[in-house]
Amino acid sequence: MKICIYGVGAIGGWVGAGLGQPALGHSLSAVARGDTLAALRTHGLRLQPAPAQPGGPLPEVVSVPITASDKPADLGVQDLVIVAVKAPALANVAEQIAPLIGPHTMVLTAMNGVPWWFLQGFGGAYANTALKSVDASGEIAQHIPAAQVIGCVVHASCSVKSPGFVQQHFGNGLILGEPSGEKTERVQALVAALAAAGFNATLSDQIQKDTWYKLWGNMTVNPISAITGATTDLILGDELVRNFISSVMLEAKEIGARIGIPIDQQPEDRHKVTMKLGAFKTSMLQDVEAGRSVELDALVSSVRELGQITGVATPNTDALLGLARVHARVRGLY
Repeated sequence: MKICIYGVGAIGGWVGAGLGQPALGHSLSAVARGDTLAALRTHGLRLQPAPAQPGGPLPEVVSVPITASDKPADLGVQDLVIVAVKAPALANVAEQIAPLIGPHTMVLTAMNGVPWWFLQGFGGAYANTALKSVDASGEIAQHIPAAQVIGCVVHASCSVKSPGFVQQHFGNGLILGEPSGEKTERVQALVAALAAAGFNATLSDQIQKDTWYKLWGNMTVNPISAITGATTDLILGDELVRNFISSVMLEAKEIGARIGIPIDQQPEDRHKVTMKLGAFKTSMLQDVEAGRSVELDALVSSVRELGQITGVATPNTDALLGLARVHARVRGLY
């Protein structure tokens, strides 16, 4: 396949390094700018894989060849475009992405939070409702055809060591699915291609459910970590904060039930899973520390909007969103 990574950050770089292994025969390219573009042209795309066992020795650094340009037109139509940018950057990507997309191009969205296509052909009585919180003008939907989108939920922790050089910390999971829920030939082939590249790639029965379940955990811990600067163990270790988080999660649980993605667990069940991961910095805290825009709309504003659409009151979600966006605005990050 001709594969282009749009957004060679932590997750985009990790996925690209896997698919770019020369033995697989894919042609790998990237849209990049500034220091990342220079690094990719000089060193290729580099990845420091996670150790086989926690605390074990680090494997050798992987370096794969990649063609990089800041102009999508230089790269041409692709078989697969992997969009792995932070949600605030997506509108700009949508404006630039057209030269990469042909009639049969798959667009894999490997991003956190609720995507713009979340209710396209899904959601029962609320199906096909546009989400203003994540696509206010509708331009993203206009430039990236929903019929060509394949959703992706990432279960891995990675960070950028330096431009074009990614560190994998733990996790190797990618869950894929058509927004329609159909198990099409193209999505099955893509799952197989990712599995061949060494990922724990699985095909979802309904990708919105996997998206919502992941969001159920990180829509709270992410913004709270951004406000407090605390790692997840400290956040969930405080009884008062943990109870507040549970209250937000119960609001989201009710919203999910109304759009057809019920969650069988209770918040406490999810807290136990997160606590097992130990002390780690969320992606939003990493963004705050690096001075990057935060993904509040995809993670929290979208849940508030879905509450309004479905008639679920969200006072705790509202409080979390208000505090988090004031914190981010003071720092020029929202």
